[in-house]
Amino acid sequence: MGDESIRGRVTRFVSASAKARKVPKHPPEIPAEMIEILTTRLDVKDAPFLPHLARVRVEWLGIEADRLGNTCFEIPPHELEMRKRQRLPPGPITIGIHPILAEDEMLFAHTLVHELLHAAGLTEHNSKHAELVNEIAPSPKLSESALLREIRDQALGQQEVKDWVCSHCEFVWDRTTVRPPSRCPKCARPFR
Repeated sequence: MGDESIRGRVTRFVSASAKARKVPKHPPEIPAEMIEILTTRLDVKDAPFLPHLARVRVEWLGIEADRLGNTCFEIPPHELEMRKRQRLPPGPITIGIHPILAEDEMLFAHTLVHELLHAAGLTEHNSKHAELVNEIAPSPKLSESALLREIRDQALGQQEVKDWVCSHCEFVWDRTTVRPPSRCPKCARPFR
């Protein structure tokens, strides 16, 4: 495969994970104000398990976990959907949070709200879910989170394309973003 066929191509799926040094001794806690905010922003029609959020158990995932958080319902998916439709209790729910988030307060809050929305019954990753997460606990900017920068650096290290080359002026610059740039920083023409 020649250099031209690789140029501009971005590998879509990348595996990057931050490693926690240890699991904190105390389990993560759901701030009371977070539950209050969720109850004011949601209604039971959209989030049928909202009244049961106080009983959600939150624990740390293992150090080797490959995700920042997950929500585990202890019933099969078809029964979960039936309980959502009939407004029945969801049964035991456990939210797992990666221990690396103990070091990043903003990303911890963002991940916890994301998982709490799942626990409330918004199990789909759709635009409404994303909007609510960003309203209640927006993700930190890259400049505000050493953890996000570390994950970005791991992802960039796995990419085939190590630098960007403008097809108009041939300017070459080091790749610092996962997405291709929209314009060349030298000639300002659209990047292709």
